[in-house]
Amino acid sequence: MKSVVTGGAGFIGSHLVDALVARGDAVTVIDNLSTGDLKHISDHIQSGSVEFIRADLLGVGWQDTFMGKDRVYHLAADPDVRASSGRPAGVFEQNVGATLRVLGAMRDAGCDEIVFTSTSTIYGEAEIIPTPENYHRMEPISIYGGTKLACEAMISSFAHSYGWRSWIFRFANIIGERSNHGVIWDFIHKLRDDPSILEILGDGRQSKSYLEVSACVHAMLYAADHSKNTVNTFNIGSEDWIDVRTIADLVVEGMGLSGVTYRFTGGERGWVGDVPRMQLSVEKLRSLGWSPGVNSRESVRKAVKAMLK
Repeated sequence: MKSVVTGGAGFIGSHLVDALVARGDAVTVIDNLSTGDLKHISDHIQSGSVEFIRADLLGVGWQDTFMGKDRVYHLAADPDVRASSGRPAGVFEQNVGATLRVLGAMRDAGCDEIVFTSTSTIYGEAEIIPTPENYHRMEPISIYGGTKLACEAMISSFAHSYGWRSWIFRFANIIGERSNHGVIWDFIHKLRDDPSILEILGDGRQSKSYLEVSACVHAMLYAADHSKNTVNTFNIGSEDWIDVRTIADLVVEGMGLSGVTYRFTGGERGWVGDVPRMQLSVEKLRSLGWSPGVNSRESVRKAVKAMLK
């Protein structure tokens, strides 16, 4: 296939590019490198397996890239859930505005397949846990979650209006090598600054599902290969959860530290928009024959080891 990956130099995007190149796709990456890093895909660029275009999706000059392409993997976004409450307009433009421009460019180019990375935060504080894709009440409590839900609606409307195929993936917490944000990243950097004390946001009881990034990418490609509806929506995550204090213990252990004092900021939320408890049902994807193959604790251990490198 001839594929475009927006945000392909980022954390999940670069792992997706690795997988697409491995299976023989001709890949074009569009990334403004605001959070991505070219070193993640530099080997592919040098080998000629990947064409790289540095561009902002809110700008111009990238739209013709979609001509003759089979599928767009749209991963580019402002990924910072915690900071989104402080700049709602900017997050809306980077997420919803950019997605609308991608959809318009696809329509103009005649490209009719899109894969979109959404998030568990669209469910808000779900009353049903594990939460299935058909959960009836979606009330995001973060600006980030709200923008992703809006993107899903636009993708669904374009797919139905123009006869496209679309895949929407609602992620649990995806972690691992090349990640540059999130709780593990925060803990590692805090402990490098001061190995005697670790500040933990909230009460440390927040419990969520975590999945290692390679398992996530495998799930995306597996689902795209095995579902062909107009709009195909899937949760992706592990089948259990882990609390923040246990993650802190695993980071401390992975760094070989001892005698670390934990200081909790208090409250059930770590920040505005934080969902204290989240676990997604992955039964829909399981019914196609996929299995996560790794649980939350194993995913955290692998991520700590990879990120410490």
